[in-house]
Amino acid sequence: MNLDAELSALAVQDDLPADLVRRLLHHPTARRSAALLRRDLTVESIEEIIRLGSMRSLAANAHVPAAVRARLAEQPEPEVRAAVAASAADDPPGLLARLADDPDPFVRSFLAMNELLPAEILAVLATDTEPSVRANVVTYGRHVPESVRRALLMDSDPEVRRRAASVYSPPADLLPGLLADPETRAVAARHADPSAELVGDPDPGVRRAVAAHPHLSAELRDVLASDADPFVRNAIAARPDTPSTLRESLVAGLATDDPLTEWFLSFGRNTHACPPRAAAPPRFTREQAEELITRAGL
Repeated sequence: MNLDAELSALAVQDDLPADLVRRLLHHPTARRSAALLRRDLTVESIEEIIRLGSMRSLAANAHVPAAVRARLAEQPEPEVRAAVAASAADDPPGLLARLADDPDPFVRSFLAMNELLPAEILAVLATDTEPSVRANVVTYGRHVPESVRRALLMDSDPEVRRRAASVYSPPADLLPGLLADPETRAVAARHADPSAELVGDPDPGVRRAVAAHPHLSAELRDVLASDADPFVRNAIAARPDTPSTLRESLVAGLATDDPLTEWFLSFGRNTHACPPRAAAPPRFTREQAEELITRAGL
């Protein structure tokens, strides 16, 4: 581990004395780490972080006092307000409503990522004029009311509709329209009864969805086992009801020299290997911490 990485790891050590934290704030990488992740920043340390120019990292720290969050939410830089919006609770009260009315769509898009939003704020963001905001409501706000879900499934923006159809189970009355829409047909096919029409669809995304459908018949499964698209065949190989002889034949035919394609195929069958977990950063005694900080000239 190089010196910068060691200082950054030290800056987030939970039992680090406040005087050492303050010294670390004069190292840019360590300061950003402390600003973002420490839960015990003192008033003095917060002011120092702001003075030294790491306000954006501080704004993303959900553990700063409410008064500091309110102050950061009023900053002229949209990046700072967006960092507050992404993780803040409604403390002080009314903070989230103010951010939902922010003039910059960048801020409102980050607010839509916030997992702490109440349903009424999500409903406001779901009607935002900026498509990226509505799209993030779909991606990050799973507990919106049914009326809001329906509106997003019929949104005027194709990306919003596509995300909504990927996340929500469409009501039966909307499913035919989603299947007729080229932008949502592939994801809507996950919710439709498998049919010969869908199995023969020219869009491989539709055929992949059908190949993974839990109610796919053996007859249609065997048709898709000969599909030209390797990811369709891979989806058939991943099915628990695919006979072992057919699965072995499919997997053998999916062999590729491209490591990225191989990883995606193995991921689809849940046979991939994840990289080993990174080692935990070292814990420093006070003596070791002081020696490291001194070596860095802080």
